[in-house]
Amino acid sequence: MNNSNFVTRSLVSITALLLHVFAMPVFFLGFILIYSSQWMAQFLNAGLGTIFNLLMLTSILIGVMGISRIVMTVVGRAVRLSWWQYALWSFGEVFSFSCFAALYMALVYGDFGYFPALGECLCLSFATLSYPYILFALLLALIRPDEAEASEEDLVRFTDTTGRLKLVIAHDVILYIEAQENYVSIHYMEGEKLKEYSLRQSMRGIEELMDKHGIIRCQRSYFVNPRHVTVLRRDKEGFIQAELDVHNSKPVPVSPKYYEHLSQLL
Repeated sequence: MNNSNFVTRSLVSITALLLHVFAMPVFFLGFILIYSSQWMAQFLNAGLGTIFNLLMLTSILIGVMGISRIVMTVVGRAVRLSWWQYALWSFGEVFSFSCFAALYMALVYGDFGYFPALGECLCLSFATLSYPYILFALLLALIRPDEAEASEEDLVRFTDTTGRLKLVIAHDVILYIEAQENYVSIHYMEGEKLKEYSLRQSMRGIEELMDKHGIIRCQRSYFVNPRHVTVLRRDKEGFIQAELDVHNSKPVPVSPKYYEHLSQLL
């Protein structure tokens, strides 16, 4: 599976969260005020009046977006979302907002039942919010992963046996690390390219650093990043292999000693 099949880090960043939570409701309400159907105009004047109903719709949309995007941001730091998963998640956000908005409308505007109101809300929500979703995704996807917001905690600083800093990369681009005599070979992604860096260091010398960043030992001579493991399977000889989500990356051997721990993380 190619790395381009996954959404960029910028789409699950704090910037993306704030953009969706605040800009999305502004766009939605602006659209309603500029282009209001007869049914929507009647609803906005129902109950406690236009201003109150607009504030309620704003609160509902902010609430749905806030909860959803906070969860997405947390999940996005642990696992990488594919584009279809991101699209399905976004669809769920609009659908959830429509359900809550329809419930409110049905209660305030008594001439409509819940399901007719839901139909109206779905049409309005998808017709309106599709534009900012596409616009925000395009803008955020243009931000390169290494230019997206990243804290110091996300960076892995590799030093050699003399303590000299040799390599600094984000923890989520590391695929696996392999021992090679007096060196360790670090396999990682740079954009869409598979890279390898040989560091004069021992497996024991980087073990604490790997534990800190969630990259675990899977065999005496290997560390693997669980974020990139798609499946654990046995080969024809009965040995366990961890297959990764990057095209052309070789399977990583897993010993029985570490199998249970790794399988629990997937």
